[in-house]
Amino acid sequence: MWIKISLREIGPDMLVGFRTLFGVLFCAIVILIQRIKLPQTFKEWRPLFLLGVTNIAIPFFLIAWGEQSIDSSVASILDSTVPLFTIIIAHFLVSDDKMTLSKISGLLIGFAGVFVLVSKDFGASASPLLGQAAVILASFFYAVSAVIVRKATQNTPGILRSAGPLLSGTIIMWIAAFAFESPLKLPQLGITWTALLFMGILGSGFAFLMVYWLIHEIGPTRTSMITYIFPLGGVLLGVIFLQEQLTWQVVAGGLLIITSLVVANKQPDKASGMQKTSLKTG
Repeated sequence: MWIKISLREIGPDMLVGFRTLFGVLFCAIVILIQRIKLPQTFKEWRPLFLLGVTNIAIPFFLIAWGEQSIDSSVASILDSTVPLFTIIIAHFLVSDDKMTLSKISGLLIGFAGVFVLVSKDFGASASPLLGQAAVILASFFYAVSAVIVRKATQNTPGILRSAGPLLSGTIIMWIAAFAFESPLKLPQLGITWTALLFMGILGSGFAFLMVYWLIHEIGPTRTSMITYIFPLGGVLLGVIFLQEQLTWQVVAGGLLIITSLVVANKQPDKASGMQKTSLKTG
């Protein structure tokens, strides 16, 4: 919702530039208060800068660009496909996060939901379909980034996992803003600044601090389940505050995607597994 509100006054490059800037300023304050020691070598900084590209600059821009032509409610549903991509990527790159029958079933249901959701724009202009494709691509980059975080930042202090990517993301997006939105026009409306501050401080700085911690605690696939709440919150906020339409495709596609996530992340019955093991050993 805040992305959609910001786009009424500024372009996607400047939106992401301010969002990442406020996020990195929040992290800098935390680093100063806690007196965190910064990485000393390029090898330590390298995965953090890479995440600034894959987890911030590219997906932030794609979602903002996509929402120029699609409703925020649709974007929130498509953004919840992150776990589906994570399941596939983690299977090949994370040793303790392999594909199962329930995950495969969830994938099929989820992509059926995506098809239903985007079907409402079949036969229309290309803009809505391109916007939806941009958000789906952003979800893919989020999934890739979750695996990178798990594999490459094991020994990195939590706040630096957030600050490093936000720093490189800020540099990239302000270069893009000066290149593609010149001359720059600063926001004039208070609601725009409110949206940017909310997305930067809470939706980026604080949120990434918590998400990166979760990835190491419970794994990339289970952490990506936080996107369960995106469709519910995004659709309700879009309909109530932005007067977006609630079509049957939005409802049906959203329900299918949520169902797919539940099915894909269903945990095996431990009692049943123990019983089978005892039968085999008996």
